[in-house]
Amino acid sequence: MTVFSFRPDRPALVHRLRAAGCVYAEDEAELLIAAADSAEALADLVERRVAGLPLEHVLGWAEFCGERIAVDPGVFVPRARTALLVDAAVAVTGPAAAVVDLCCGSGATTVALARRLAPRWLAAADVDPAAVACARRNLAPLAVPVFEGDLYDPLPVRWRGRLDLVLANGPYVPTAAVALMPAEARLHEAPVALDGGPDGLAVLRRVAEGAARWLAPGGHLVVEAGETQVDALRAALTAVGLHPAVVRDDDRDALAVTARRPG
Repeated sequence: MTVFSFRPDRPALVHRLRAAGCVYAEDEAELLIAAADSAEALADLVERRVAGLPLEHVLGWAEFCGERIAVDPGVFVPRARTALLVDAAVAVTGPAAAVVDLCCGSGATTVALARRLAPRWLAAADVDPAAVACARRNLAPLAVPVFEGDLYDPLPVRWRGRLDLVLANGPYVPTAAVALMPAEARLHEAPVALDGGPDGLAVLRRVAEGAARWLAPGGHLVVEAGETQVDALRAALTAVGLHPAVVRDDDRDALAVTARRPG
């Protein structure tokens, strides 16, 4: 039997990706080549990428906190900076915690929490059916349930007042700024995962209000936000009886806000 080897033209591929605006063309070329088992398959992947699809949607996965996370078309792609959210959550959460990850998207942060916290309860939720389906696929090996619905609405009522940690990577881009986002996000991720309302805090205010009821005394809420939103977000958290603190990571260009329910 004659075996024909698959020998892609790396320099030509890098040139085409760079011409399409891919900043990390060399790295992307290697990932695309690794994902293809034939010249035809590679050509299809490259065409989708140069057409503007996010690399993660083309590959079908994203790396997050050392884990390979499946990412379906249209689902929010986990950002590297969101690792700070996981770090901040781990820092404030004790052993055997009861944890819920709201606005879970692909379930990337939920997977990271499962690996690092070993919680006694862990569940995720999202309002977007496509995200829920993707998260269920990622979390099935960990036997973590994923609820479909608006924030706390789909959670079992018996959990109210008993959660040690609520994490939420909710949308916080102001509506007017969504149009200024990179096309990869603006055109290929669900608007519900990006648009945070007029000042970007519409969803996070509702997350805070719910946390005041769903957290156990001493429990924490951890969310991601933008630098210009810190004062308004801290005021919103304080108004519902939570005690906020800000965590920054300049290397990741990331900001997380933790808020403790006193008790």
